[in-house]
Amino acid sequence: MKLNREWAVILNLPMEIDFEDVVREHQSMVFRTLTRLTGSREHVEDLAQEVFLRLYRALPAFRGDSLLGTYIYRVTVNVAQDEWKRRRRTDRPLVSISDETSAWEERLQHPGQNAEQQMAQSQLKASIEEELQKLSAIERTVLVLYHQEERSYDQIAYALQMPIGTVRTHLHRGRKKLREAIQARTGSEGRAS
Repeated sequence: MKLNREWAVILNLPMEIDFEDVVREHQSMVFRTLTRLTGSREHVEDLAQEVFLRLYRALPAFRGDSLLGTYIYRVTVNVAQDEWKRRRRTDRPLVSISDETSAWEERLQHPGQNAEQQMAQSQLKASIEEELQKLSAIERTVLVLYHQEERSYDQIAYALQMPIGTVRTHLHRGRKKLREAIQARTGSEGRAS
């Protein structure tokens, strides 16, 4: 679908950009964010499709008060929250972390690390992902948006529709809980060895 002149002005986009370009530009962020927020890779394609469907339907209501990317984060967070609610209704566990590392994680490995270092790093990543899923939904969302998606306090506050002070509080609490959980894990693993 080509954006008409009115949409281009509203979205502050060049007129020649179409919806497919918007999807291509933001799809990796949407997939990455949904995977981190839901802890599941198995339904991420369906959830991403829902994000872009909602975006397509919501474009007429988008006032341009924020960047389009920030607006897409809001839609992505809403879809993740709906998924959490759906899972609670069907009594499915929120955590479904697989032991496999994804291809992109393997490509990010430093080539100079030995096998032991790579294994330790992979285990730490898996521990962090697992402990991240144990945080409250809001703490996990704020941590993912701030640290992994590198969003500002303002962007997170807008996306979550909450005051900046509340965002900072959730970020601080989430960091503290995550740090304590990882320290407890590494401390108990060190004693067990």
